[in-house]
Amino acid sequence: QVQVVESGGGQVQAGGSLTLTCVVSGLKFDHYPVAWFRQAPGKAREGVSCVSEGGGSRYYSDSVRGRFTIERDNDKQTVNLQMASLKPEDAAMYYCAAARDTTEYCSVDEAAIFGYWGQGTQVTVSS
Repeated sequence: QVQVVESGGGQVQAGGSLTLTCVVSGLKFDHYPVAWFRQAPGKAREGVSCVSEGGGSRYYSDSVRGRFTIERDNDKQTVNLQMASLKPEDAAMYYCAAARDTTEYCSVDEAAIFGYWGQGTQVTVSS
């Protein structure tokens, strides 16, 4: 059974930093791309970042590029999202997701290719 568990959310002031962690178990982790998505109340889900199965390729949405960094540790089966220079508009529920199978490529635009999702971790940014 595949499990995806996020942690690290919390409240931070604008300009601050936060690191989210995603732990994936139940699949051959180093064969699957993993991504972070977010969704704020009343808004559509947005792809934030994706890392390829080996960690060599990383993708970011325009809204976070230059401020967020995604990293994975295949030995620990974790993916971290380091968030810096946070803005109030970054506030959302953040979800980690692993690709539905090993043939998928990383994407922040296609949530449908991700078949395993966590329950989310809340990020609040105060101005």
